Amino acid sequence: MKKISTTPSVVIRIVLWIVLLVGGAIVSISHDLRTFAELFGNIPFHLLSFAVGWVLVSLAFRAAAVGGKELAKHGREGNLPRLETNRLVTTGIYQCTRHPMLFGLTLLPFGVAFLLGSPTFILYVAPAEALFILFMVLTLEEREALAKFGDAYREYRRQIPLVPRTKKCWKMLFGRKPKDLSEKI
Repeated sequence: MKKISTTPSVVIRIVLWIVLLVGGAIVSISHDLRTFAELFGNIPFHLLSFAVGWVLVSLAFRAAAVGGKELAKHGREGNLPRLETNRLVTTGIYQCTRHPMLFGLTLLPFGVAFLLGSPTFILYVAPAEALFILFMVLTLEEREALAKFGDAYREYRRQIPLVPRTKKCWKMLFGRKPKDLSEKI
């Protein structure tokens, strides 16, 4: 089996996201059993919640995959650790948003919360985790991009918004290719 090599920063972020999701689920479910026992045991609520969760998790993984594929295709030159880049990517979905994977990362806690049917996770923990992820991206990742790419990233940041502004960009973010690639994004 091939060993996967990556930087400590990436490993720490992945472990942190897993701890947030698993810890949030454990705390939420234990709270739900005491506070929301009637709703937490309601089968129709769980069926509806599971369906919503499935859609949200699917969208989260699509957004992460779209951004990840573009980075893998254009962001790496030479022999780099996995999940690292050394080239500023401004093509594909990166013409619409600076951090497309952010949307996957912020949707994932909501998707997991709905899959579990946990009112506490849905109402309190998922929003807190999404805000924490947004904070991490806006502080750590923006800072790292500025350190790596300098003025080129400053110019890119000036031109490209954090949130997609067009319907076409939103479709592209969640895995649908635009019909006419020559059309302005």
